[in-house]
Amino acid sequence: MEMETPVGYYALFYREVVPDFITQRGAYREEHLGLAREAHARGELLLGGALADPPDGALLIFRGEDDAAVQEFVRSDPYVKNGLVKRWEIRPWTVVVGNQ
Repeated sequence: MEMETPVGYYALFYREVVPDFITQRGAYREEHLGLAREAHARGELLLGGALADPPDGALLIFRGEDDAAVQEFVRSDPYVKNGLVKRWEIRPWTVVVGNQ
């Protein structure tokens, strides 16, 4: 009998962005959103969005066997590649209520 690899949740925090992030993101926003939509369509990205008041970061929730999809998202994200996101962190997330 073959054992299934457990599927887990991963939180991607964009912890620090450039001071004028809202202004600078315009050039990369469609590419960033396209990347997010593709990850969502594949079932990797469950939820994602910017933190508000102040708009100084983001939180994206992924689901998978490991954090490989999250790592790939970060490597491909134009916000990261172009220096708009200065610091980010991936954390395994233990969901206690609401996971299906």
